[in-house]
Amino acid sequence: MTFSKAANSKVGYSQSIENRLKIQYLQLPPSKAASRAGSDVVKGLTDNPKYLSPRYFYDDRGSELFEEICELPEYYVTRTETAILQNCAEEIANITGACELIELGSGSSTKTRILLDAYQHKGYPLRYLPIDVSAGILEASARQLLVDYPTLQVHALAGTYQQALGQLKLSELPNRMIGFIGSTLGNLNPQECDDFLSQITAALQLGEYFLLGVDLQKPQDILEAAYNDSAGVTAAFNLNILNHLNRRFDGNFDLNKFEHWAFYNQTKHQIEMHLRSLEPQTIELRSLNLKVDFEKGETINTEISRKFDIHGIQELLKNKGFVPQKVWTDDNQWFGLILSKLS
Repeated sequence: MTFSKAANSKVGYSQSIENRLKIQYLQLPPSKAASRAGSDVVKGLTDNPKYLSPRYFYDDRGSELFEEICELPEYYVTRTETAILQNCAEEIANITGACELIELGSGSSTKTRILLDAYQHKGYPLRYLPIDVSAGILEASARQLLVDYPTLQVHALAGTYQQALGQLKLSELPNRMIGFIGSTLGNLNPQECDDFLSQITAALQLGEYFLLGVDLQKPQDILEAAYNDSAGVTAAFNLNILNHLNRRFDGNFDLNKFEHWAFYNQTKHQIEMHLRSLEPQTIELRSLNLKVDFEKGETINTEISRKFDIHGIQELLKNKGFVPQKVWTDDNQWFGLILSKLS
């Protein structure tokens, strides 16, 4: 059935979408899932200083709030990277040729459309593998893409990067590119970054590509404004992590007793996001059998966002077997996009 015929039939149209969509829900084996669920929360909240994994930001509400952050005037990252992609997408398609696109942390897949348009313009087949922990936004964005790109095939994977990278099969197209755009690499500390790049190397075949977006070092006032927006959306995003824990682990965090705190650590070249306790308190996560005491002013570190030097990140990639093919930046040198090939 062609797309044009399907458009004239609600049933046929639905089948056309379903025939081009596969959603795979990645889960640990039940025994491992039961033993690991929340273990990182227990470890983080009983450590000194306290911390939480940023992955707990991304329930469905957290994903929605992050999409709002990307539209904020203070948050330069998305519009800067988008402008770079608009300028270089055709060149990326020229370099890689027909290419299966894999995106880590796909969210609403907004920027991915720029790449899909470039590959479509060259007449290449379109196959997209979005990966995200938020199954709701993953399915919604995949279905909208299938409406807008009638020849697109989507195999969505709901799970963590580690789960998805370990289950990738050989590409159905002549080549493959993993995209990790949006500066998410900065959320990993140096050791985590090294481990992650090793996983990317292991997931690709020789001659396949890795497209990486990195936020670059810049003046402190610009950085801090981006994480302390005047509308308070980033604060809501940060606090929502407590709602997620309450729902998932039967907790009693009171969001009114914590405040958002973000600042730039100039020594480590990273933004640090914290939740600061406004008073002495004890919280409980009942399904984890966990009680945690907070002093007034004590914080939970919820995220770091490292800012990179473009030459330094290229050296990291070379150490993992990648040969940079092209580097694109904006006029202000605020953001970098690096296309590398595994050799």
